[in-house]
Amino acid sequence: MKKNGGKMERTDFSHFGKSFQESLCILMLEDRPFSDQIMEVFELTYLELGYLRLFVSRMMGYRDKYGVHPTKKIMGTIIKSDLMKENEAIQKQVRDYYSRMLVSGDLKDSEFVKDKALEFCRKQKLKGAMLRSVGLLQTCSFDEISKIINDALVMGSDSDFGHDYLKDFEERFEIKARNPISTGWQEIDTISRRGLGSGELGVVIAPTGAGKSMVLVHLGAEALKRGVNVVHYTLELADKTVASRYDSCLTGVKLDELHSFKELIYEKVQGIQGKLIVKEYPTKSASTRTIKNHLEKLKGRGINPGLIIVDYGDLLRPVVNRREKRAELESIYEEMRGMAQEFGCPVWTASQTNRSGLNAEVITMESISEAFNKCFVADLICTVSRTMEDKNSNSGRMYVAKNRNGPDGLVYPIFMDTSNVKIRVLPPGDGEGEALTTKTQAEILAGRWKNFKKQREERK
Repeated sequence: MKKNGGKMERTDFSHFGKSFQESLCILMLEDRPFSDQIMEVFELTYLELGYLRLFVSRMMGYRDKYGVHPTKKIMGTIIKSDLMKENEAIQKQVRDYYSRMLVSGDLKDSEFVKDKALEFCRKQKLKGAMLRSVGLLQTCSFDEISKIINDALVMGSDSDFGHDYLKDFEERFEIKARNPISTGWQEIDTISRRGLGSGELGVVIAPTGAGKSMVLVHLGAEALKRGVNVVHYTLELADKTVASRYDSCLTGVKLDELHSFKELIYEKVQGIQGKLIVKEYPTKSASTRTIKNHLEKLKGRGINPGLIIVDYGDLLRPVVNRREKRAELESIYEEMRGMAQEFGCPVWTASQTNRSGLNAEVITMESISEAFNKCFVADLICTVSRTMEDKNSNSGRMYVAKNRNGPDGLVYPIFMDTSNVKIRVLPPGDGEGEALTTKTQAEILAGRWKNFKKQREERK
């Protein structure tokens, strides 16, 4: 017990009484799903009685060693053979408790015991997290504090105990909807099973000035046309600049002529069913935690995101600072994919290439800047390459570097007019000279990617 404002604050189950604690230990043995849940927040010191601590410690030791939950029969064997080193008094207490447990039958107040025990344990974990957070206030690590508190809040709260291989047999044969959102490019939709699906992460890779932000606007505009709510985060451009690009992409009016066609633009965008929110954050000022908080506020206002765009992921601030930049970038991309799963919608972002990608005919993942590992969590990766000649002729190439839902290693010619954010992916061979080079480039690049994956597996 601890003093708190003159009151004695309980730090164990003693105020619940002996019967409650004995019932709890029975439930932890008999109810495997409940045991899995409470073990996330349980500490042996919460049990006031020594023989109960000994009983549960042996149960936990068996789980840790063998990876399975013990049965009553197994616990009986453990009690007979594994308590010889303990004093006779506590051995007798454990044996007597186990004998009573065998004849106790079903507990009528089991749900009450579960609820109260989980509530107590979760409160203790939250208190511990708050105490740890006090020290972090000195360094202004607000995102890290938020992560510690939120992690403590979710511990022990999961009521989904997993997929039971036999009991949930039929579920494996139900058709699960990906709810993909079209890219607006028939060639890409065909190989990706109609676009990027819920919980998936898509990455556009391009060198500076190649138009990756334009590509993200195109993807957002295509979703809006289909009635999807789009939340577009910009960490490089002003929110009004991004919104103006949507004006141009949706209406076909050139960017430098938008002010001359204000009424026409307003009339055209009125018919769009999807809602667009553009949120601007200064570079490196926002983290994935910041974005999640903003999304929760939008949901509170009745705006549920159907597509999230982050322009671009490399400019986010890491939630936890790490020694190497590549480790920070890797964790950022992992957090973005987690965000896609948490909110049940696709997330598109962009990444910048290193110098080798500036004048490359086709950009491979070897040209990705800083952290190659961020590619591993993505579901769909497309690179955009445009030489100076390509920019003058509104052309370029898109290389599908990774595709979890279909073939990859494919190169497509593209038409890109940045004056009105018009981007089209053409069938292989539609671009001049593409028919001869596409297959060769794809084979070479696909071979490099396979070799890299093989080397990575060997290093493991």
